Amino acid sequence: MNIATSYLGFKLPNPFIAGASPFGFDLDAIKRFEDVGCTAIVIPSLFEEQITDASTGRIHHLDPLDPLWRAALAHFPAAAAYALAPDAYAEHIRLVKRAVSIPVIASLNGTSGESWLRFSRIIEQAGADALELNLYQVVTDLDMPGSAIERQLVVALKELKQILKIPISVKLSPFFAAVGNVAHQLDLAGADGLVLFNRFYQPDIDIVSTKPVVHLELSTSSELLLRLRWLAILFGRVRSSLGASGGVATPEDGIKALLAGADAVQLVSAILRHGPVDFGAMRDGLIRWMDRRGFANLSDVRGLASMAQTADPRMFERAHYIRTLQSWTH
Repeated sequence: MNIATSYLGFKLPNPFIAGASPFGFDLDAIKRFEDVGCTAIVIPSLFEEQITDASTGRIHHLDPLDPLWRAALAHFPAAAAYALAPDAYAEHIRLVKRAVSIPVIASLNGTSGESWLRFSRIIEQAGADALELNLYQVVTDLDMPGSAIERQLVVALKELKQILKIPISVKLSPFFAAVGNVAHQLDLAGADGLVLFNRFYQPDIDIVSTKPVVHLELSTSSELLLRLRWLAILFGRVRSSLGASGGVATPEDGIKALLAGADAVQLVSAILRHGPVDFGAMRDGLIRWMDRRGFANLSDVRGLASMAQTADPRMFERAHYIRTLQSWTH
């Protein structure tokens, strides 16, 4: 049975790869991932704030020592609180590349397409096989139109494509007004892959202190539906590889992502819960399901439940929306 896939131009023995998680900073864990069937790994992000603070002493062009900005910038972690400083991040990439034979994907996370992105060249020189670009921000400026954010993302990608030879994937937010158009523009701009989606972490409020508090909760299968919807919409309509990220908690979830059109399925919460053994469970679950259904090749599975199977995707989506609303019974 053939469960090989292609992602960002890499031929992978199976579609299950490690998304960015704390395990990505542990060399022994990464070696273990490869041993149990993980076919590529995304190293956790290096942040724009780390890069600019290390190179200029500023965060978003603001001086942390200036009394005017000290309180606002105090919300960011201190430099020592990050797992790796920029130079150490590049060295970590070198060490990982020496330790494993699977593709190693670095990650940059920021809010702007500015000069800090040129650190990607150092990451490439360190040996990264690809780069995952994650421009994540919550826009609180009421005068900032969505089109400006979308243009900023496309411009950042175009700049990176000019300076890097390695493949670049873009990890998207699901909260654009027209996700499909953003994906299309990035595809035209040269994105080698699109990862759906970035998780939207939201602070809670402590009613005792009356202040915001942050805590991280692992994803569950309930988050997968949003990914399935857009994978199914984009399959066969963009050149870029499609990666599923978020909500893949069981082998059944991984199969659904592939049926929707994913080329690769990133695992994070599942391996944080169960450890590296989950890579084998996902792979074996896929093989058993394909065997029961009579599929010999993964290419026969991918996109089978996508909107490419309907003549008018717009009507398909609208029909399912209405049917969902009418499905409730007492």
